[in-house]
Amino acid sequence: MRFDSYERSAALGQYIAENRATVRETAAQFGVSKSTVHKDVTEKLRRDNPALYAAVAEILAQNKAERHLRGGEATRQKYLHLRGQSAEK
Repeated sequence: MRFDSYERSAALGQYIAENRATVRETAAQFGVSKSTVHKDVTEKLRRDNPALYAAVAEILAQNKAERHLRGGEATRQKYLHLRGQSAEK
């Protein structure tokens, strides 16, 4: 599905707002890069749809504040998984 720049930024912003999604999740859902998502929802959306931008900016700020927790949990799970495999051998 092809969008023009305005439609894409609105669709990305709407998806983030409805699903409280991360930039990475949104990029995967729409098949675009994380850079594209970030640029569309921070620059283009701010200009084209300030109300939606405000909702998205709040979610992005929360995601940014929580990212160190997500990364730590991912690392913890990785090593629990590796420990489980080595115990089986």
